[in-house]
Amino acid sequence: MASGPLNGVRVLEFTQIIAGPLSCQLLSDLGADVIKIEPPQGEPWRLAQQFIPLESKTYQGLNRGKRSLAIDLAHPDAREVIYKLLEDIDVMVINYRPDVPTKLGIDYESVRAIKPDIIYADNTAFGREGPWATRPGYDIVVQAASGLMAGLAKLDDRGNPKVGGAYADYTTGYSLALGISAALYHRAQTGQGQMLETSLLINAFHIQGQSMSLPAADAATRGKLLADLETREADGVDYAQFVRDHERIPQIYYRAYATKDGAIAIGALSASLRAKVRAAFEVEHNRDEPGYDMHDPAQQAIDAAVTEQVEAMVREQTSDYWESHLESHGVPVSKVNFVEELSSHPQVTENDYMVHLDHELSGPQEMAAPPWRMSETPPAAQGAAPPLGRDTDAILEAAGYPADKIAALREAGAIH
Repeated sequence: MASGPLNGVRVLEFTQIIAGPLSCQLLSDLGADVIKIEPPQGEPWRLAQQFIPLESKTYQGLNRGKRSLAIDLAHPDAREVIYKLLEDIDVMVINYRPDVPTKLGIDYESVRAIKPDIIYADNTAFGREGPWATRPGYDIVVQAASGLMAGLAKLDDRGNPKVGGAYADYTTGYSLALGISAALYHRAQTGQGQMLETSLLINAFHIQGQSMSLPAADAATRGKLLADLETREADGVDYAQFVRDHERIPQIYYRAYATKDGAIAIGALSASLRAKVRAAFEVEHNRDEPGYDMHDPAQQAIDAAVTEQVEAMVREQTSDYWESHLESHGVPVSKVNFVEELSSHPQVTENDYMVHLDHELSGPQEMAAPPWRMSETPPAAQGAAPPLGRDTDAILEAAGYPADKIAALREAGAIH
C-alpha cells in the first residue's frame, strides 16, 4: 500500500524517454497510482538497448512503481477507452508535440470537458508558441538551441561540441513533478483543476543562471561575445577555435584535477575557503586582493601560471592522498567516483540511498531511492517498472469493461 503524501492521487501518463517518465516516477514514489500509456510495441526507451525482449535498463530506471496499459491511441476504439479512464483520473501528464494531442482527442479542452478538475501537465521541447513550437526536440537538440551546449564549452578530440548528461531532460522531470504537486495543492484548496505547461527549453535556461544578462556587471564581456558571434563566419573562425578563444582561464579553486591514479574535484566559492586552498597547496595567488580583475590579460597570465603549478603538483600524488590532505585543511573535496562503485559505500548504505527491487522478468535490481525523507508520509519505491501491457486487463476491468469487451478490443488491435 502506498504510503507517500500523494496516496490516492491517480495519474494517467502519456510520456516517453526521460523528462515525463522521471516526473511520473517521482509522483509514484510519493504515493500516486500512475498508469503509463504505451503503444502496443512499447515506448522508444523500452526498446533502446534491450537486454531481454521489450526490456531495457533505460526504461526500467525511469518507470518504477507504475502500471502499464498498452494501447494504440490511433485506433478508432482507443479514444473511448481513454475517455472512460479519465473519469477517475486526477492528473494527466503528456509530452507529445503540440499538434499531436488535438489529433488524438486528448488536448486540454477535450480532457477538461470530461474531467473539469483535471490537472493537465504538458511538456514540450520548446513551448507551445513561437517559430520552434512544432519542432520535435530531444535533450541534445535543446541543449544546442538553448546555449547550454556552448556554455559547457566541451570539445571532443576532433573539435566537435561534446554532449554530457541529459541535463534539460532531468531538470524538466523534477520541474514537472514540482508543478504538479503545486497544482494538486491548489486544487485541494479551491477545487479547481488547471493546465500546467513547461518545456525542456525553459528548464535549460534555468540551469544557466550565470548566463543571465546584467549590464551593470557583464556589459563588456557580453558585448564582445555577441560581436564576435556576428563576425565569426567572416573571420573564418571554426566552432572549436571560437570556444577556445572565449574559454575562461581556469583557476585552482573550483575544478577537477587529474591525480597520479585518478582524479579529484574541489569546490571553494568563498574567500575563506579559497585561502584554505592556497594553504593546502602552499601557493600564493592574489585572487582575493583588492583590485583583482579576471579580465585583465596580465592577471590572466598570473592565474594560468598558478593553475599550471597546482596541476603539476596534484599529478604527483594519489587521489587518496589529496582527498585526505585537502580535507585536513578544510577544503571541500572528493575523489572522482564512478556511480557503479558507490552502491556499497557507507555514505550510501547508512542513508538508505539505494532501494532493492525485483523485476518479474529480469530479476533483482538496485537503484536510487526516492530523493526525499518525510517523517509522516514516507515516500517509497512502489515496485519495479512494469512489463509492457502487464496491467491492461486489470485497468480496463476496474474501469467497468467486461471480459468480452476487453477481448474484442484486443482482437481489433486496439490494445496489447
